[in-house]
Amino acid sequence: MLEGDIDLEGLSPKEAPAAQAAAAVDAEGAPPGRPDAQAAAMRVNEKYSTLPAEDRSVHIINICAIEDIGYLPSEGTLLNSLSVDPDAECKHGLYFRDGRRKVDYILVYHPKRPSGSRTLARRVQHSDATLAARGARHDQPLPGKGSVGAAGGPEPPMDYHEDDKRFRREEYEGNLLEAGLELERDEDTKIHGVGFVKIHAPWNVLCREAEFLKLKMPTKKLYHINETRGLLKKINSVLQKITDPIQPKVAEHRPQTTKRLSYPFSREKQHLFDLSDKDSFFDSKTRSTIVYEILKRTTCTKAKYSMGQGEGRKKDSALLNKRRKCSKYGITSLLANGVYSAAYPLHDGDYEGENMDFNDRKLLYQEWASYGVFYKYQPIDLVRKYFGEKIGLYFAWLGVYTQMLIPASVVGIIVFLYGCATVDENIPSMEMCDQRHNITMCPLCDKTCSYWKMSSACATARASHLFDNPATVFFSVFMALWAATFMEHWKRKQMRLRYHWDLTGFEEEEVSRLDHPRAEYEARVLEKSLRKESKNKEKRRHIPEESTNKWRQRVKTAMAGVKLTDKVKLTWRDRFPAYFTNLVSIVFMIAVTFAIVLGVIIYRISTAAALAMNSSPSVRSNIRVTVTATAVIINLVVIILLDEVYGCIARWLTKIEVPKTEKSFEERLIFKAFLLKFVNSYTPIFYVAFFKGRFVGRPGDYVYIFRSFRMEECAPGGCLMELCIQLSIIMLGKQLIQNNLFEIGIPKMKKFIRYLRLRRQSPSDHDEYVKRKQRYEVDYTLEPFAGLTPEYMEMIIQFGFVTLFVASFPLAPLFALLNNIIEIRLDAKKFVTELRRPVAVRAKDIGIWYNILRGVGKLAVIINAFVISFTSDFIPRLVYLYMYSENGTMHGFVNHTLSSFNVSDFQNGTAPNDPLDLGYEVQICRYKDYREPPWSEHKYDISKDFWAVLAARLAFVIVFQNLVMFMSDFVDWVIPDIPKDISQQVHKEKVLMVELFMREEQGKQQLLDTWMEKARKKDEPCNNHGPKACLDSPEYPGGAL
Repeated sequence: MLEGDIDLEGLSPKEAPAAQAAAAVDAEGAPPGRPDAQAAAMRVNEKYSTLPAEDRSVHIINICAIEDIGYLPSEGTLLNSLSVDPDAECKHGLYFRDGRRKVDYILVYHPKRPSGSRTLARRVQHSDATLAARGARHDQPLPGKGSVGAAGGPEPPMDYHEDDKRFRREEYEGNLLEAGLELERDEDTKIHGVGFVKIHAPWNVLCREAEFLKLKMPTKKLYHINETRGLLKKINSVLQKITDPIQPKVAEHRPQTTKRLSYPFSREKQHLFDLSDKDSFFDSKTRSTIVYEILKRTTCTKAKYSMGQGEGRKKDSALLNKRRKCSKYGITSLLANGVYSAAYPLHDGDYEGENMDFNDRKLLYQEWASYGVFYKYQPIDLVRKYFGEKIGLYFAWLGVYTQMLIPASVVGIIVFLYGCATVDENIPSMEMCDQRHNITMCPLCDKTCSYWKMSSACATARASHLFDNPATVFFSVFMALWAATFMEHWKRKQMRLRYHWDLTGFEEEEVSRLDHPRAEYEARVLEKSLRKESKNKEKRRHIPEESTNKWRQRVKTAMAGVKLTDKVKLTWRDRFPAYFTNLVSIVFMIAVTFAIVLGVIIYRISTAAALAMNSSPSVRSNIRVTVTATAVIINLVVIILLDEVYGCIARWLTKIEVPKTEKSFEERLIFKAFLLKFVNSYTPIFYVAFFKGRFVGRPGDYVYIFRSFRMEECAPGGCLMELCIQLSIIMLGKQLIQNNLFEIGIPKMKKFIRYLRLRRQSPSDHDEYVKRKQRYEVDYTLEPFAGLTPEYMEMIIQFGFVTLFVASFPLAPLFALLNNIIEIRLDAKKFVTELRRPVAVRAKDIGIWYNILRGVGKLAVIINAFVISFTSDFIPRLVYLYMYSENGTMHGFVNHTLSSFNVSDFQNGTAPNDPLDLGYEVQICRYKDYREPPWSEHKYDISKDFWAVLAARLAFVIVFQNLVMFMSDFVDWVIPDIPKDISQQVHKEKVLMVELFMREEQGKQQLLDTWMEKARKKDEPCNNHGPKACLDSPEYPGGAL
């Protein structure tokens, strides 16, 4: 049988005619006898085939010409692989049909065929002469040009946009072939209406791209890592034995005494690297990264409508030709335009099942993504090996943050226990609870509220002491230093990871230079260039041209059309409408947040007034707790909803700015999202901490909102207890509902919906259908990776809760620690089981998030200073103790902080409706403020005590802020950013690299000297005895002439 024939022995009678039809279409429809088509097919086969002719067991056929009658695709779409038993040979979709070439990347598309087309239902075998010449397809009729369908009737109308996508796919895949990649198409899948293109990068392509990307690869040179000696060595060995049970059982996590010297890969220096096993030299993460770089760099520029006649077709074709004359389509643009629906690397295999091959994904699932190993360290090196440096750094940072929360939690618990132990010794709370003082307080609202006894707030006063005691000041200072220590510890850990992951010489500027423009940016530039081109044409129409310059003008126009988009860039004038929209939208969103907080304030005031009219004594006695709890729950629900809304708005605002690169897009998105979510999460807390009870006024001269609602007051014990309730409910609610419930529930719901859809499509053989799915089909059903921004964002907001208002809630680090223990395993399980494998991205640090963390840490010092001085009673107690106390104790402090008011001075319509509610007539009521008494000459004016306390508060803020800032900077200065042993190892690597190249050069020089010496000795007989002796010499290869 000839090479170009089809083997029809194994086909059924129904399949034989289709196979004969396929054989008739030789080299994309070119006549079999044409020498140019045969020669072109041979050239293409020689170029792209990687296996020897005698070893090729996989045969490829172009069945598109049979499936779509009249449509002749290019060689980029010829890659439908055919074999007898595909499921047995492709190793569950991880390899090509030959079982040798590994699938490094997957492109997914939706093939749509005309209704009159025929499909080849089964795979058939074909010879290797399948890739025909590109020039052959131009001689064939295209769809719409009089071609007749398989049934003999006219071809049904086609969707021009879908047809254009098909043209773009075939051109793009042809360009990928020219770049050296190997492709294989699979449209006969178990997912209806979805086609897959499998991509494999051969060895020469991997080497070329690794050199281009400057990937550091391990060399043959091994060197010993400097180990600690003496006492430190003994301490480390003891710690290793103690922590051995909580270490993951992963080879990459074990301490290593030797390390391979790494060097940027170079094809000229391949002898330096250990290439004994070329299949494993580049791991799956590196291979997918290399392929993704090629996919981004490869463009398709020539796809256009070229089918059919008629004015409508001509208009569409002219429009597309004009738009695509200067445009380029990389994989990002093709995904954005729907040419491909997805692009992703494959997971290494299944993570469950006893009979499955052991792989890194399964190991990560067992030692990292399982809730049963929550007490163990994370296998960070394995995470980096599988997902890349950027994701590895996120989980390393999350692990360091969680570890650092342990000492903060311990100290917070001690502070809380100290408050519990001293609550019975707190004199101010004892005085408030003592009914013998018989202090009558002024009404909390107009008319409906009556006078009340201070002793009724006894429980609130005692609870306030749990968080408002001298230990909280120490804890605030401790947490400020903790934040500085955490940042320094992370920098040192980051440097260790950079050394172990061979990123010491890596600079992100190298990546930024290779970062390709986003699809939206290219589209805007193209739109601007087309407008500019049309304006130039309009000008040329009105300006008469000289006949001698017509040819020059044509040349200029042609050159301008080729490089039009290279010269055009988006300036601030182009982006000004987007910037203005951003500014207005952000201000509006912040105003919406403030308006919602104001609405909650009005709810609290009105609800308190309504509950005060209740006849039940128990309801009236718990008004403050009821109003506070319900208002906080409302705030929590609003915060969770607005978080989702603000996230979408931030992404939309960033999109209309049209950033050029993905890095710029990510940084702008992070800034907007963090600003909006920060305001949304902390505005209610800021209100309670710094504004509630500050602008109330006094009895007889209260401040009103909308002239109807009187501003609410703090409890007699201060607003710190209410701030604690607000902070705890919002923090715990966000962690429980938003971070955990949403992350667990939403993916499970989506997975269940996909399961129901698959069940509906094939209810009879659903189980068999799921079992026989290929790896790329299973991964396609997973959720696409949406970036690390949501993961970082929730942790940064939590870091704010832990540090910003920690003076009011010492247990915040404990709840954050408990949440993060679950969060690590939750995120790990999501990455391993729920998401498609993301493309590995090199990164040397956590980027802009580090600057945000530093900013939050500095802001925490200021906020805690104001919380201690203005929200708590710490400063008033100190002022009373050292200035006004008669016996040097806190006795009389409560009475000192209360002012007196004569009830006859109430404004009309504001006095209580039931002045005898307490059973006696009230003449003087008390309220919390520093004002002159009614019997004073300047009644109800601010007293001198107020100014003394205010001065002390401001002085405390200044001293606290500067002292803690100085201590934080001192910690920053004392702890070096780079560990000493790591700096020594980096220096040692540089010395070893220099020695390695020096020895290599010396070896080359010695070899050259040896050759020259041999040549000189061989030339000596010729010089001494003449040419004849030289010719007769046995060393002369030719002998005598």
